[in-house]
Amino acid sequence: MIDPRLAGRTVLVTGAAAGIGAAVSRAFAAQGAQVAVHHLGSAQPPPAEGAWAHATPSAETAEALARDIGNDSFAVAADLSAPDAARRLVEAVLRRGGALDVLVNNAAHCESPDTVRTVTHGSLHRHFAANAVAPALLLAEAVRQRRGDTPLCVVNISTDAARAFPGQTGYGASKAALEALTRSTALDLAPHGVRVNAVAPGPVQTGWMDGDLLAQVERIVPMGRAGSPADIADAVVFLASHQARWITGQVLQVAGGHAL
Repeated sequence: MIDPRLAGRTVLVTGAAAGIGAAVSRAFAAQGAQVAVHHLGSAQPPPAEGAWAHATPSAETAEALARDIGNDSFAVAADLSAPDAARRLVEAVLRRGGALDVLVNNAAHCESPDTVRTVTHGSLHRHFAANAVAPALLLAEAVRQRRGDTPLCVVNISTDAARAFPGQTGYGASKAALEALTRSTALDLAPHGVRVNAVAPGPVQTGWMDGDLLAQVERIVPMGRAGSPADIADAVVFLASHQARWITGQVLQVAGGHAL
């Protein structure tokens, strides 16, 4: 029997209402944790020069998930592009949950097209604001508002596009910055009882792959299939668990051998 010692912990998962975030929320709740299910709170208009490559789940979806997973879990809204969003979000979690033991920086931005020929100032700004700046500010705020010397664990969700992935210039570059943030903050915070790690998913089926693309992914992934949100969630729970207590500064690639 392995006890991850997560029961009774409070976990903030950003971008938690659907896809990988929802699976992460369910996985922590299954271990007895209380989950703050973060959502954007309102739909975003598409950019003038492209289109979002992701959906914006509604507040109702987030609230339903929080009710469903139990453990006094709750939904919390924040637009992470706002300058003071990190402070207000952490304060809201502490006020409602009483603690913040684990932070999962899962919320991300991806748009299409995102090639070196189509990248713009605006698209780069949007990618980096969501995928690098917001996680950095949330991590910093969680440390600043940490209560006493209780352990704090941070898990950032990167992507194997941070290594090499054609057609995802801004997205991949911003996630590479997130991985650099993981390593630098892990070194800074290790003496203070704060662990910082990252999970880098490969192609995960969250509804965005049609049959043809899914078949292509199955051909190029060495383990012969696309990932599921649960594959990523299990890795996140491991990095937050007691069993990973001496692991920090690592980027764990969970990709079935893709992009090694």
